[in-house]
Amino acid sequence: MMENSQIVVGIGEALWDLLPEGKKIGGAPANFAYHVSQLGLPGIAISAVGRDLLGEELIRQFEQLSLNTEMSVVDYPTGTVLVEVDEVGIPSYNIRQGVAWDNIPFTDALEQLASKTTAVCFGSLAQRSEVSRSTIHRFLDAMPEDRETLKIFDINLRQQFYTPELIEESMRICNVLKINDEELELISGLFDYPAIDFKDKCRMLLEKYDLKILILTCGVDGSYVFTRGGESFVETPKVEVADTVGAGDSFTAAFTAAYLRGLPMEEAHRHAVKVSAFVCSCQGAMPKLPESLLL
Repeated sequence: MMENSQIVVGIGEALWDLLPEGKKIGGAPANFAYHVSQLGLPGIAISAVGRDLLGEELIRQFEQLSLNTEMSVVDYPTGTVLVEVDEVGIPSYNIRQGVAWDNIPFTDALEQLASKTTAVCFGSLAQRSEVSRSTIHRFLDAMPEDRETLKIFDINLRQQFYTPELIEESMRICNVLKINDEELELISGLFDYPAIDFKDKCRMLLEKYDLKILILTCGVDGSYVFTRGGESFVETPKVEVADTVGAGDSFTAAFTAAYLRGLPMEEAHRHAVKVSAFVCSCQGAMPKLPESLLL
């Protein structure tokens, strides 16, 4: 298994979630990096902010959270997302376009960081623009040529900000796929997958894209982890849900951290479920984890 001293990166959007109770820092890759760092691994968030007050405040907030970042400052406004939460805590998003994280530059610092990175998590949203998509792909290409390196595609489909081509290419360059049940149904329609059981679809994706691991989350109906050698299922604990913002990101982070620390797949899966359930019980995507959930 991999060295715990190696670096884990979330690359893509860093932004302000404008929630009913006020603004909170967010963005799936930043959420992922924060929770990885809470769980004892050196997590780093890569993104971009604008030359504005929101950008300055975002960087200050990351510093206060002791989250390491590679945050470029660019001539576009810092990203914001209007988040509306329904009566059972399920969020919907209105994501502003033409913002800083659409324009993450690939720098010498990023190339050097990539060469030392053990695991990276990326999604579809930050690839909606050519600039950030190119940077994400160049970062992945610059990572060590090692079969133990994890390239995690947390598909995270939002609004209209994806295409079949983008999804297909991302699934080909990743070796870990994180997807939820709604996204699995959506891409099944996009790619005209056969009308087979959802487990068979997951196994088909595992084989088709030569994946090491496929993670499927199904909300209250539990979650699955599929590998070539087996399958794990864990029920979703019943908690009082404040909101589900960032719950999937915390799941991916906790599974990754536990896996990199050498825990068996089933144990890493159980830990991810506990962490994401706790995050659901809190407001916002980046609550401080209790000591009982630390690795």
